Amino acid sequence: MGDPAGIGPELCLRVLRDKKVLSRCRPVIFGDSGVLIRVARRCGLSLPKHIIPVEDWLTMARTSANAEVVDCGTIEFDSVVPGRISAACGSASYRYIEAAVTAAMTGRIAGIATAPVNKKALNLAGIKYPGHTEILAHLTRARRVCMMMASDKIRVSLATIHTGIAKVPSTLSKQGVTDAIELTAEAMERLGIKKPSIAVCSLNPHGGENGMFGTEEKRIIEPAIRAARRKGLRVSGPVVPDTAFLPGKRRETDAYVVMYHDQGLIPFKMLAFDSGVNITLGLPIVRTSVDHGTAFDIAWQGKASANSLVQAVLWAVRLAD
Repeated sequence: MGDPAGIGPELCLRVLRDKKVLSRCRPVIFGDSGVLIRVARRCGLSLPKHIIPVEDWLTMARTSANAEVVDCGTIEFDSVVPGRISAACGSASYRYIEAAVTAAMTGRIAGIATAPVNKKALNLAGIKYPGHTEILAHLTRARRVCMMMASDKIRVSLATIHTGIAKVPSTLSKQGVTDAIELTAEAMERLGIKKPSIAVCSLNPHGGENGMFGTEEKRIIEPAIRAARRKGLRVSGPVVPDTAFLPGKRRETDAYVVMYHDQGLIPFKMLAFDSGVNITLGLPIVRTSVDHGTAFDIAWQGKASANSLVQAVLWAVRLAD
């Protein structure tokens, strides 16, 4: 459900009644029923019909687990202030993730699509992870993970994720870039694209200009590309980012691997702001997410578009299939 004080509850309620979603799967919300009921009444949305406590749902026979809401019971619904950051909401949003991961790891659900959490609220609750990706890697004990932003127009994977610009060069490693390339190739094949073409971006202007503007290309990125090619992967690069995303290059590229967050997210959101989703690669479970934040400024006002969460659910179904 994401942060209770954000737009996540409203988005989840809209997804429960979305025809595209219902034609492909049966959505189940992991959250707090009291918050969802309060949001439904404020936003004029349908109330959830089948609410089951999480302890009961995780132990009952699967054939009878017809929940629309798995109630985690983590927060007093009348204590939540829409749009306000709080430790209580941060803790609650983490508990929803824990419960959903448990259900996914035991095969009770086919995948997870997450509504947005607030990183400051998580931090206030003592949960010292920078985001969903790192939390999920910890909970599933995944050895290597990678964040991919995906839409039908463009796919972009990140070699570093929630890292300050000043720390990117020291965070980059040959193994990290190699992992991003390999996980991206696996994801594309899982989506039905055989032998995908992957373009790997450089870090520095002009690809480092033979070391004049930086040596990361020679020391890290090029060796990672060679290692991927030795494994039979179709990889090009290092490609300079200022031309990597032009229409002609996109037509011949199935997915990109970029070196830091904004290098990939700026072109991605220019092309797919309303249709893009976040996919965590490398997990033993399927996980997708919206590509936006908690939007506290419009929380619980009935104004939020559920399109990104709908797309996240539909991509999760594609990956689970």
